[in-house]
Order: sequence, then structure tokens, then C-alpha cells
Amino acid sequence: MRQPVSILDGNTFVVCDRRGDIEPSFDFPTGLFSFDTRFLSTWLLTLDGERLHALSIDDSQSYRTRYFLVPGEPTHYLDAKASVIRRRAIGGSLGEELTVLNHSEREMRFNLRLEMGSDFADLFEIKHKRRKVGRTTATVAENELRLTYRREAFHRETVITSTTPAEVDPGGMTWTILVGPHAEWSTRLHVSALIYGARGEDFRATTPLSGSRSPAAILAEQQELVDSAPKLGCDCEPLATAYRQSLTDLAALRYESITLRVRLLAAGLPWFMTIFGRDSILTSLQVLPFLPELIPPTIMMLAGLQGHRLDDFRDEEPGKILHELRYGETAGFEEQPHSPYYGSADSTPLFLILLDEYERWTGDADLVRKLEFPARAALAWIDSYGDLLGTGYLWYRTRNPDTGLQNQCWKDSWDAISYSDGRLPDFPRATCELQGYAYDAKLRGARMARQFWNDPAYAERLEREAAALKERFNRDFWIPEREYFALALDPEGRHVDALSSNIGHLLWSGIVDESRAERIARLLLDPLLFSGWGVRTLAADQGRYNPVGYHVGTVWPFDNAFIAWGLARYGFREEAGRICESMLSASRYFNGRLPEAFAGYDRHLTEYPVQYPTACSPQAWSAGTPLLLLRVMLGLEPQGEHLIIDPAVPEGMGRVELLDIPGRWGLVDALGRSRTPHDPRHDR
Repeated sequence: MRQPVSILDGNTFVVCDRRGDIEPSFDFPTGLFSFDTRFLSTWLLTLDGERLHALSIDDSQSYRTRYFLVPGEPTHYLDAKASVIRRRAIGGSLGEELTVLNHSEREMRFNLRLEMGSDFADLFEIKHKRRKVGRTTATVAENELRLTYRREAFHRETVITSTTPAEVDPGGMTWTILVGPHAEWSTRLHVSALIYGARGEDFRATTPLSGSRSPAAILAEQQELVDSAPKLGCDCEPLATAYRQSLTDLAALRYESITLRVRLLAAGLPWFMTIFGRDSILTSLQVLPFLPELIPPTIMMLAGLQGHRLDDFRDEEPGKILHELRYGETAGFEEQPHSPYYGSADSTPLFLILLDEYERWTGDADLVRKLEFPARAALAWIDSYGDLLGTGYLWYRTRNPDTGLQNQCWKDSWDAISYSDGRLPDFPRATCELQGYAYDAKLRGARMARQFWNDPAYAERLEREAAALKERFNRDFWIPEREYFALALDPEGRHVDALSSNIGHLLWSGIVDESRAERIARLLLDPLLFSGWGVRTLAADQGRYNPVGYHVGTVWPFDNAFIAWGLARYGFREEAGRICESMLSASRYFNGRLPEAFAGYDRHLTEYPVQYPTACSPQAWSAGTPLLLLRVMLGLEPQGEHLIIDPAVPEGMGRVELLDIPGRWGLVDALGRSRTPHDPRHDR
């Protein structure tokens, strides 16, 4: 399939082909979606029985598109007597204006047809190619088609109306129109996606969840968020473009939770338009220095849904922070455990890291005090349920072998954790970066206990445990003959010895002994890991390496941003700058929007970053990547009531100026310059 076109407003979005059409497919999630349900699976336009061809597409804004179409297949000798303009906007509901233009000198009769249909597929049904269980009916009224899906108490509807008279049938609408010479005809369609209740059992007691916002209202909201961010001035055009695009995408990815009615950041389009523990926390860490007001709703949502019982189906344990929350049919009928699902071992320590970092930037001590109980519960989970083997390490193994995630670290695909020769270890597994997160979480927990919870004894205990973990980790995970940290330990405590990007997260957490940091920094920039466009997820000489494998050789922008942060933490500013430069150079080939991942081919081989076929775009932690890179380049670090600014701008990037950085200090400005003047090659 050619590159799809997407528009979105919060949790409602459309994915279609380059003509604006939607066709039934389980190969890729095209359609109109809202809260994990596909409300349109067919939306196919013909003129006099012919499919249309796009001459041009305007998709410069996230919430609306325009398609300039002509009938028939493309040809060098195209001389269309008519054309069609589709204007589409989304704002909780979908609006589409169809305009038929007659380019001839005589009146023309046209038969315009729009095929319409909905399979009401759950996203998990699309992913796993499953068919529906419930019943779909179509109801025809004057200029209206109502498609209804019911399965017991689960009730969803798609309602489509036309502003001009149409012949309506269960499969769509037809307009037989007369258009004068050099004249035009148009109609406006409105599509409502109706959700009767957050859960099927209570739909009769609630009103349908549906909304409609004008493009002007969406633009105003997005612009308000963009305008509230610090102002960037720089000589490097790719950096400026990526920064603007990141802020725009983050604004577009905000959605209103169906449960708590707060504004949250969705993880990414099309598969992850919901809150994810890990993704939401890491994105929040990236965004914090720029848009701190976005962070409290995420922290409160995660704390409010913190695990409180043992539930094998959902991988839930007391104190554990969720992995993923879904609203669709498969979650409602417990065919999937995502209501919510707790299958991640890293979201719990990351929650503690975010809570502390948020206070360090904003001075919001009230939030830390309010969340003392959830924070203590998260710290207790690390030492109890998280330490499956009682070794003092953080391990994972799903409680649900049928539908639970096997790998519960950020590389959560089935083959992501392997030995150097490609073999897969048994469970439980203790990946290296989890230990770094746990170490950092304990230190941050100690700071919060001492400063805000009035519990110095607990703080001292956490500090002792963190010091012991660091010593133990540097002993047990280090592979002396290879001089790097193992990707993981297997159940027998043996090294899972693959060389991977995970070691960069160890620098970010601070768990690496100073004596070993330089070796790790060198490896991260070695050609086996560093493609020239970024650090690969797996080194090129490893058994499972595949430059287009999801977690076994691709380059992930967010991963690289945190690696750069870790390098800078240990003083390797030049190495961090190389990663910043590579990411920004790659962003040029994606029009400033870094995707979820791209292929791990060497830069000298391809001369441009190769797209990964099913990468999410936009994706929240990829959108946050340029922001964290800016923090790294400018050396921004909160210290008490002040912001430390220690710039190290990569060679040839010139001036980087960030104005009105918010925090507990008010608003401050940061300026950095590379030692060499701006090199225009950065802009090509």
C-alpha cells in the first residue's frame, strides 16, 4: 500500500489512501477510528462508476486534508472534463465536503457514488485478523444512513448525513446531479461515531459519547499549546523544522480520556491512540522542560489506575503501574487484558523518576505529597513482585501465558531479547536497563522521602539499597571478555550477551561505574551499533540482527534521545552531539517528523534513512525526541531554584537559542553556539 494519509483530533482519527478512500482491510488499519473501534471501514468515492486519481493533496494540518481528484487512471495525456475536490476535517466527528467541477462548455450529468460501511472492528481484531461476533444493521432514512453494532450491552453507531438530497441504500449514498458549464456542485457529509457508555454494561444509563469541534477551535487549541512553549531561534533549519513539527504533533496527539475526562497524550497513530505507561512517562520526561503543564494529568492518571490486587489475566500486582489502557470490544469482553493491562516491568520505576523530575523542574511539592502512597507502593513493588527470584534485581515474566506480553521491557516484541548467537533465553528475564531504572527510582524516592514525606530513615534505606544495587549490577552484568554490560540475565543468572542499545539507558540512569563509562560511550558510537543515522537497537554482528527488524536492528529516535542524555550525563558531550546531529539529519527526510523507527542500514550505504513499513507517525516519544535533544545540546539541568545552562552545540550547527524556558525559576533563556560557524550542509 502506498503511504497512507492521516488526520486526527485526539482519540478520533482517519487513515486512508492517497485518494481519500477507505477500503475494507485487515492488512493495515485504514478507516475512521475512535477509542479503539473502527467506525468506517468503507468510504469509497466514484464518479460515473470510475475511481478517482489524486493530482494533489494538501495534508499540511493534522486535523484536515484536501484532495484534488480526477476520474480514471493517471496518464500523460490526461484531459479531464471534470474534477472533484474532497475537503475533510475531523473534530470528534468527521466532516467531508464533496465538490464536483464541470470543466466543459455544456451542462453535464454526473452520477456521484460514495460507498459506505462499517465493520466496527476492534484494533486488536485488525491486528490479529479476527472477525466480529456481534451483529451490524443498517437503517436508511432521508439523507441519512445509520450503521449500528451490538454485542450484548456493547453498542456502537455510525451516523452519516448529507446536506443535499441523496439516494440512500444500506451500502452508501448516490447523487445524480446536473452541473452547468464551468460550474460546480457540492454537498457536505457528516459522520458521527457514537459510543454508548465507557463500558457496555452501562450504556443505557448514559448518553452517547460523540462530539464535534470546528477546525477553527482545533487550530486555536493547538496554537495555544505551541505558543506556550519556549521560542527557538537557531541557524540549523532541520532543528527549527523538527521543533515546530514536534510541538504540532504533540498538540494533535492530546485526547480526552473516556474514563476520567482529563487531557492526555496518546502514544502514537494508528496503533497506540491511548495512554501507555512507559510511552507516556518517557514522553513526559522529554516534554517536561518545554510544556510542564501537560505532565500532571498523566501522573495522576497512572497513579489512579495503579495496581492494587493480584490478577493473572491483566498481569496486575499491587503497586504496579499500568502498561496500556484500551476501550474497545475485546477489552470489554476480556478477550484481551487491556482494561487496563499491567504487562510492563519498567513503567513502575519510570513513574517514580517522572514524579521526582517533575518536582525538580516545577517545584510542585504538593503533587509529590499527594502521591506519597502511590509512590511508596511503587517502590515496594520493585523489591517484592518485581524481584521474582529474590536476587535484588528487577525481573519479568507474564502471569498470563495466553495473551500476556512475553517481553515486558521497552523492546517488547517476542524476539527482542536474545543471546549474541540469536538464541532466546528462558523466563524470567532481567534486562539491564530495568536495573538502571530501579537504581534511579530508589535515589529519587529517597529525595522525595527526605524532602517531602518527612521520613529520613526511609530515605537512608533507599540510598543504601541503591548503592548496593549499583555495586551488584556492575559485578553481575559486566562481561569481562567483551567489556560491555549484558543485555539481560537469564533465570540461571547467566549473561544474555547480545550487544544492544540498552546499554545507553544505563548511562542515563547513572548506574554505570565511572571507570566503565568511556568503554560504553565508545561502543555506542562504534559502527556495529551506530549506523550514522543513530544507534541501532541491536549491533550488526549479532545473531538476530536485521536492519528492518522491529527491535533487532532498527533505529528508534526516542531511544537515541535518552542515549544522548546519558552520554551527556557522564561528560561525553561530543558523542552526545553526534547522536543529536544524526537524528536531526534524519528528520530532514521525514519533513521534520521523526517516525517511531526507521531501518538500521549504514548511512554510507543508503545516503538517506529508510522508512520502517509500519512505523507509527506521529508517535509521541518520537515527537518528544527533538525536545530532549535540545535539552542535551544546551545542557539544561535544574538545581534547586535555578536552571543550570551548560551548552555543547555540535560542530557546524551554529547558534541555538531557546527563550522563556519555564520552571520553578520563572522563565529563563538559554543560548549556545558551536565552536565552528553554521555549516549549510546541516540544512540539506
